[in-house]
Amino acid sequence: MAASQQVYVDVARLSVCLFIHLDLGWMDHPFSLNSFKIRSQDQIDTLRSLGVKQVRYCPEKSDPEARQIAEHGLPPAPPLSVTPSQNSPVAVDAPLQRHRALLAQQRASLQQCERKFGDAAKAIRLLYKQAHAQPDAARLQATAVIDGFLGDILSERESAIRLLSEKAGDESSLHALNVTVVSLLLGKIAGLSQTDMLELGIGALLHDIGKMDLPDRLRWQDEQSSAAERQLYQQHVAHGVELGKKMGLSPAALLVIAQHHELADGSGYPRHLHNDKLSVPSRIVTLVNRYDNLCNPANPVQAMTPHEALSLLFVQMKARFDKAILALFIRMMGVYPPGSSVQLNDGRYAMVTSVNSSRPLKPSVLVYDPQIAKEEALLLNLESDPALGIKNSLKPAQLPRAVLDYLSPRKRMCYFFERAIDAIEEPAV
Repeated sequence: MAASQQVYVDVARLSVCLFIHLDLGWMDHPFSLNSFKIRSQDQIDTLRSLGVKQVRYCPEKSDPEARQIAEHGLPPAPPLSVTPSQNSPVAVDAPLQRHRALLAQQRASLQQCERKFGDAAKAIRLLYKQAHAQPDAARLQATAVIDGFLGDILSERESAIRLLSEKAGDESSLHALNVTVVSLLLGKIAGLSQTDMLELGIGALLHDIGKMDLPDRLRWQDEQSSAAERQLYQQHVAHGVELGKKMGLSPAALLVIAQHHELADGSGYPRHLHNDKLSVPSRIVTLVNRYDNLCNPANPVQAMTPHEALSLLFVQMKARFDKAILALFIRMMGVYPPGSSVQLNDGRYAMVTSVNSSRPLKPSVLVYDPQIAKEEALLLNLESDPALGIKNSLKPAQLPRAVLDYLSPRKRMCYFFERAIDAIEEPAV
């Protein structure tokens, strides 16, 4: 759009067939492109929920009627809901209007996360296919994915860890993205430099790439694996390092691949290294990889809830991980990580959906309310009510059937990140 064509329009004057340009980062809106022609009222509702007062539009690319509306305005839009009166004009139902605006914002944020996760998952599948035949292209693809993540994670804005649909990606890309996203957020809190963050991200994204050289049946290890099968499985580390070398990865990224199964007490593999021999990025990926494998094992029957996994790491496995990194991880994820089924201190059931990594003790939760359709339920930010908190964590099997159907706890945990928003949700009631 040329500078001479850039005109601003109030969001109240948006209409279908107006061509607009959003001056927002990719984390701040749910659309595939920053420039597009509005096609539906749903898009307009989403745009109005973003909190901006004006957007740029292109008169030359807009339909005449839409341009006329942008330039001269419309009569006031009909209210979202009205309360009739016999002797007075109808009035806007303000609480319902606010509810719908917040719901549109909530859906827009979730759609944005799922779209970005889906794009990254596609990129991972592509680079895995390219790794042997086009190793340079695979390296560039991995670097592009991590650069995109770092553009927002390293900004001054706070980030929140968001729970997504378990259908967001296939098993391999889901694990790689979970480990990458959580490792990068942990790396930021640990104070890693931008260079180290890039190497951490590439190493995390490719930590299991050596599994490509294993038979399908050996790519996931479980309790039924024989000693010979476990030995073959462990060779994926060496395969990954060799493939990483062909891709031209840096020594720091290769070290993450080589050490992602080493443990601080020397009980890991393949070299049984102790903590002082492990790089900081390797210590981060080792911990996050173990957490995700506890939540998302090869056999779903063995899956732990996020709260159970975090408790196991801290109580029974803390000697296996760097103490400082483990402490930062627990602080970041909160006592009740996203995906945890919980009971609030007022007796209500809920599911943790998002944790602000800077204020983890007050997450956002989806609360069971039989009076509200689950499609219309809003996230409740526990920061909005200092007296409201989480009483305890529950396994999905402990939830009453109606609550289980309503909250739909995930069988597989799928994480991404989003911009943290300060207490915009409806107040606790």
